[in-house]
Amino acid sequence: MRNIIFIAWQDVRNQLRQGSTLLWMFLMPPIFFYFIGTVTGGFSSGLRGGQAAPITIVAVSPGFLKDQIDLRLTDNDFAPEWVESLVVTDEASAPVRTLLFDANMSDRILAEEQVQASFETKANALTREFEEIRIQRALYTALADIVIADATAGPLSAGALLTLNNAPRVWQLDVSPAGERLEIPSGFEQAIPGILVMFTILVLLTSSGTMLVQERTQGLLRRLASAPISKAEVIAGKWDGRMVLAAIQISVALIIGTFLFKMNWGPNLGIVMLVLVAWGGFCASAGLWLGTVAKTEAQAGGLGVLTANALAALGGCWWPIEVTPDWMQFVQKLLPTGWTMDALHKLISFQAGPQSVIPNVVMLVAAAAVFGWLAVRNFRYE
Repeated sequence: MRNIIFIAWQDVRNQLRQGSTLLWMFLMPPIFFYFIGTVTGGFSSGLRGGQAAPITIVAVSPGFLKDQIDLRLTDNDFAPEWVESLVVTDEASAPVRTLLFDANMSDRILAEEQVQASFETKANALTREFEEIRIQRALYTALADIVIADATAGPLSAGALLTLNNAPRVWQLDVSPAGERLEIPSGFEQAIPGILVMFTILVLLTSSGTMLVQERTQGLLRRLASAPISKAEVIAGKWDGRMVLAAIQISVALIIGTFLFKMNWGPNLGIVMLVLVAWGGFCASAGLWLGTVAKTEAQAGGLGVLTANALAALGGCWWPIEVTPDWMQFVQKLLPTGWTMDALHKLISFQAGPQSVIPNVVMLVAAAAVFGWLAVRNFRYE
């Protein structure tokens, strides 16, 4: 055991002296957390915790259509505030979202004249598209209400629209949460676990794989062969060193995600950590195996980067797998990154019980054992 600990400690020390390893372990994760989480976070805008997104509506004398448009905007998670003119003294005082209508829109509709609407928002590109879809849905629904009320409830008026709204609906859509969680996860709650999983496999495949190739080509492993240390102790020490490296990577991401980005890991944090430990074990075995089969440092680094990015993309680390085509969702079920992200998704996004991720953990442990066996079989001192 002393020899195993010694080899593991030396490997960890050597890894942490590498500038590239420190860069990808400590600096890049929070940058990616912020970038990916901010870009994808807008999809939950206005929908978290029952809080509607405020929107300022500019219209002169809107008439009786105001209440119907209010109703449809509220149905689409907006909180309308009507004003007849918009006074902006500086950029800070400008509303986040603005919807402008032509003046006297109710009278214009009664006169069968066109009414134009324009929407402005300060949101980023992805959030803008999502908000535009909801605005269009609200306005087209209001337009359909106008047509139906005019055709079935008499001449178009506030009373005709009220009669339409009070009429029983033939079809009803019941919406309920898919899991125990009532709030829609933010972008960070997809990005942080995904980037954590990606960087762990990236560092373990590239840095640790390259180091083993370097030790073999420089004759360092031959020196170990001549020392009173068995092959089993050497391999166990190498694996333990990589496992410690994975534990540091995961711990740093957990701390940064929790305290800097206010990440909500759900009620089963202990099970989340168990999944990540199983994932770290797989990454340690995979990194050790890559170091045994790669012939040069460049080959180990290139294969590590390519494999890590492919596994991250197909495993759901970069985006929610639910938004991808069916074939990608099928492929995810075959990949270790997919098993890990599926388990984290169940625990964090749906707050499922610990029993729901038992198959995921078992598959990760089995994959770690397989790659560990392959690493033992291919290990050589020169």
